[in-house]
Amino acid sequence: MSIRVGIVGISGFGGGEAMRLIASHPSFELVYAAGEGSAGSRLVDRFPGVPAKLAELVIEKWDPATLPKLDILFASLPTGSSAEALARVPKDVKIVDIGGDHRYVDGWAYGLADVWPAQIEGHGRIANPGCFPAATLTALAPLLANKLIEPENIIIDAKTGISGAGRGGADSRFGYAESNENLVSYGLLKHTHMPEMARTIERLSGGSAAGLVFTPHLVPMTRGVLVTIYCRGRATTEQCLDAARSFYAGRAFVRVTDKPPQTKWATGSNLAFVSYAADPERNLVIAMGVVDNLGKGAAGQAVQNANLICGLPETAGLAGVPVWP
Repeated sequence: MSIRVGIVGISGFGGGEAMRLIASHPSFELVYAAGEGSAGSRLVDRFPGVPAKLAELVIEKWDPATLPKLDILFASLPTGSSAEALARVPKDVKIVDIGGDHRYVDGWAYGLADVWPAQIEGHGRIANPGCFPAATLTALAPLLANKLIEPENIIIDAKTGISGAGRGGADSRFGYAESNENLVSYGLLKHTHMPEMARTIERLSGGSAAGLVFTPHLVPMTRGVLVTIYCRGRATTEQCLDAARSFYAGRAFVRVTDKPPQTKWATGSNLAFVSYAADPERNLVIAMGVVDNLGKGAAGQAVQNANLICGLPETAGLAGVPVWP
C-alpha cells in the first residue's frame, strides 16, 4: 500500500527529520515538498544524503491551492504561520501539524500518541504536541491518571538542545559562539508551551493546573530534551514506577527506567524515557522525562500519529535504534 505524503517546511529541522523518517517508511511515499526560501531547489541540493528515489524532487513554493493529490500532509511551520493556510487544504487530505497553531483547537485532536492513541485513530486533523510537552506529559500522565500527585502545584525545570529553536528565524542566541559553553533560561512565565501543558494536566487529572510553573533552559547540544518535574504527593518511588509500567504496558515507545534518564538514550529515535524519585515524608515526587526534540518531540511523534490515522502499525518507519554515541 502506497500512501501519498507531502511535507510543508521541509528545509527546517522538523520538516527535514520528517523527510528522513518518511524516506524509509514502508507505506509512505513522499510526492510533494514545499518551502519558502528553499523553493525551486531539488531535495538533493538541500539534503545531499537523501535517497536516490527522492533526489530530484523539487521543493515547491507553499500554496494550498496547488497541492497535488495527497493522502496526508505534514506541516512543519513556525507557530502563527500555518492556521490560515491549512484551513484551505481540502478536507480529504489528512494533516499532522507539527507546529503550534492547532493545539487544543476545535476540530483538531491533540496528538499525544502514547497517552491517547484511541482518540487519534482515524482522525483527519492532528495537532502534534511540542517537544517540552512531549517529555513532560509522558512523564506526568501515569501519576496524574492514578492520582499520585496534586495537579495544582507542578514545577517543570526543562533543558533543550539548540535544534529545538528550529532552523529558520532564529536569532543570534542560537549561533555557535553564543550557545557554546553557555546555559540560559528563556520564555519565563509565558512560554508558548504553557497552555497545552496546563490543559493536558487538567484533562488527565480532572483538577486545576493553576499553579503550574515551567522554566526552559537552552543547553549547548544539538538534540535532546530533559525535564525534571517537582510535584506534591505521598507516593513512593516504586508506586510511581509501577504506575508508569502499568500505564505504558504494551506501548512501543515509552521506556520506564529505574535510574535517571539521559538525553543520549533517545537521540535519533522516537523513544521517550521516564523515571521517578519520591520521598513520601516530604510530600515530594520528582518525575523525569527524556525525548529527542526532533524525534518524539516533533517528527517522530508526527509519523506515529500519521500511522495511527492511516490504520498502520504505530511502529511503521520508527523502529530504528537510537544513535550512540
